[in-house]
Amino acid sequence: MITCYLKYIIDSHKIPEFEEYAKRWIPIVNRMGGTHHGYFLPHEGASNVAYALFSFPSLAEYEDYRTRMADDGECQEVLNMEVRNRSIISYERSFMRPVMG
Repeated sequence: MITCYLKYIIDSHKIPEFEEYAKRWIPIVNRMGGTHHGYFLPHEGASNVAYALFSFPSLAEYEDYRTRMADDGECQEVLNMEVRNRSIISYERSFMRPVMG
């Protein structure tokens, strides 16, 4: 299993727009073979940092998901919505593997 860890720098004046973006991605990732663990929005501390975590059985399956996104109408709709909203300033993507007992 591989978990994608995303750290977003967002426009703190556009948190509602980012939240809509987040809510739209969760079922997409799940539909496309992943397990979304949720988005985490600012509450205390930095007002412009958000996180997301989702897992795929392997890096190869994650890469397949990324390829299929280009042809998926719902993915493109959400990406285009963010282009219009501009709530995301930047993001960092890291991959981690869980350690379980």
